[in-house]
Amino acid sequence: MEAHENIGRPHFLSKEDTSINHSTRSIIEPFAAVPLNDELQQARASVAKAEADVLSMVTEKIQMDLDDMERSLRTAIQLDMIYARATYSLSYGGTYPNIFLPEDIDGPLAAQSYRSKDKTSQAPNPKKEWIFYLPRAYHPLLLQQHRQKLSAARKNVRNAAAEIRRRKLQTENMAVKGEAEIDLSTLQKQVRALEEAPPVPVDFLISQKTRVLVITGPNTGGKTICLKTIGLAAMMAKSGLHVLSSESAKVPWFDSVFADIGDEQSLSQSLSTFSGHLKQISEIQSKSTSQSLVLLDEVGAGTNPLEGAALGMSLLESFAKRGALLTIATTHHGELKTLKYSNDAFENACMEFDEENLKPTYKILWGVPGRSNAINIAERLGVPGIIVDNARELYGAASAEIDEVIMDLETFKKKFQEHIKESRHYLMLSRDLHEKLLLNRRKLQDLGAQQRYKKMRELSEAAAVARSTLHKKAQQLRMSAMKQSQLSKASNRTLGNKHKHTTAVETELQTTNPSSSSIQVIKQPQSEKITKLPKVGDTVHVSSLGKRATVLKNSMMIGKQHSL
Repeated sequence: MEAHENIGRPHFLSKEDTSINHSTRSIIEPFAAVPLNDELQQARASVAKAEADVLSMVTEKIQMDLDDMERSLRTAIQLDMIYARATYSLSYGGTYPNIFLPEDIDGPLAAQSYRSKDKTSQAPNPKKEWIFYLPRAYHPLLLQQHRQKLSAARKNVRNAAAEIRRRKLQTENMAVKGEAEIDLSTLQKQVRALEEAPPVPVDFLISQKTRVLVITGPNTGGKTICLKTIGLAAMMAKSGLHVLSSESAKVPWFDSVFADIGDEQSLSQSLSTFSGHLKQISEIQSKSTSQSLVLLDEVGAGTNPLEGAALGMSLLESFAKRGALLTIATTHHGELKTLKYSNDAFENACMEFDEENLKPTYKILWGVPGRSNAINIAERLGVPGIIVDNARELYGAASAEIDEVIMDLETFKKKFQEHIKESRHYLMLSRDLHEKLLLNRRKLQDLGAQQRYKKMRELSEAAAVARSTLHKKAQQLRMSAMKQSQLSKASNRTLGNKHKHTTAVETELQTTNPSSSSIQVIKQPQSEKITKLPKVGDTVHVSSLGKRATVLKNSMMIGKQHSL
């Protein structure tokens, strides 16, 4: 209030104040605004106090549930990481790897495999002789860059097509339309070029007995990319990600992955390229265990070739004897290629090089050491023959013979791969033919069963019809026999009556005309009974036939004779 009172009172200038600069300004607060200002300040203090009380209350409540909130946050982060892994794995079409412990080769930890979309099946376990089985593996960054370029190119095509449609709607001149169509054609060619040139996959097939893999080949041939691909695949499998490979991928469980890739020179530490590599390799060797993966790029480089080769051989032999589970190294030293022939723990591989087009193919050849292509490339590029011949002489005859042996091995390897490809083709054809034969066999069996069923049904129907016909015929015969028996009985009665009448007529005729005694008249009433049967030779009248007949045999007499 004191401050406000001093500010609120009017200020009058004295004569002494006339010396003050005229630029000075004084603020005068009216007396009526003083209580209002006091109320405003009190209201602001009340708001600040209320905010502090609310914050204190919320803090106390949060502190009571702080542990639960931290657990919920950690769980949410973990779920988010799992979701990110799953999204990445599915978006790039990865493969669920079979992870196994090095001491338990036969028992993979993950026996089930996962297939995206609507295909869910169990992938067959790869052959047991592989300790690292990664067919058609891709480097994640190369695949991502290719997808990004392809997506951008397709987007440009869509934008160009939309622009063409927009210009057609605006009915612009033909020259502008032609330019737009040319741009669209060029963009479409770029899309096709990207689709036809995807990243080259690499097959990693490392056997169980291998402890050190030596990869050789020309510069820019893909050796370093191979190292990074293997290291990333091991780390992705260990982190719960799908590896960018084909089915049946098999990756051992590495406790740690060490890599010496790139130039480790440091001006601040006074380290050259060679010193930086040695320092890094020394640290790796001290930290690596029997279940580690070690990746070494350009072993023995950066110093005298002979000393570098000797040092590189010693380092790799040390890793093979008591070092990591698997060591993969790249080198240009030819001496390191010979370690395979003296130690079974070593294996050679090289990056393929197309000498006709003078460019690498980025494919890896297993079991074949790489050879020097510098002199041959120089010859193809037009270096004078004298220089090339002199270089070959300086290179040495023994080295040339080694290169020839390596060339023969590469040729044999290519032919072997071609034969394998051809055999797989024929195997697929034979499988298709076998499946078709099985299908035709099943069809023939089904057709035979249908024909047998049809014949049996026809026979059954014919038998039923025959039985019905026979039954009707038998019934008709029985009815006919009954009718005949009834007719025979009736005819016998009729004949008896007629015989009596005939006897009476004959008696009368004999009295009137004795000469006609041999003729008997049958016609007489049916009610009269037959007292005398006709004799053999008598002439009778058969009423059923309406004719006269001569009696040849007397059935009644015959029946009596048989009964006697």
